[in-house]
Amino acid sequence: MNHVEKAVENFSVKKYNCTQAVICAFCEELGLSEVDAFRLSEPFGGGMGKMGGVCGAVTGAYMVIGLVNSAADLQNPAASKMQTYADVRELTQKFEQMNSSVLCRELKFDKPPRRSCPGCVEDAAKLAEEYLKNHGK
Repeated sequence: MNHVEKAVENFSVKKYNCTQAVICAFCEELGLSEVDAFRLSEPFGGGMGKMGGVCGAVTGAYMVIGLVNSAADLQNPAASKMQTYADVRELTQKFEQMNSSVLCRELKFDKPPRRSCPGCVEDAAKLAEEYLKNHGK
């Protein structure tokens, strides 16, 4: 099963929230415990605590970027920060091109909805998988 299929299964079958569905699909490659990823990402579903902000699936993809790109240099926190921010902006632009928004409230509640939650999970997982491939993982 690939990352996209696993993310969709996490959301649709296992009932993970959208953020959990995406980040947990990548745990094995990223050396992250699925339990820790699940716990850490719990607050971000539904656009940050069901407040309709940035789509939780996109937030899960951002977490993948951070885990891949961060230098994890506690003595020099800026070592990779600007590149990580740039990569997040690029992923955001790609998701917006696909769905015309990254805001949960617009994606879900516009009439008609711009994209379903499972569709957002699929799109975010595709973009995260593309990021991994392009960054040697």
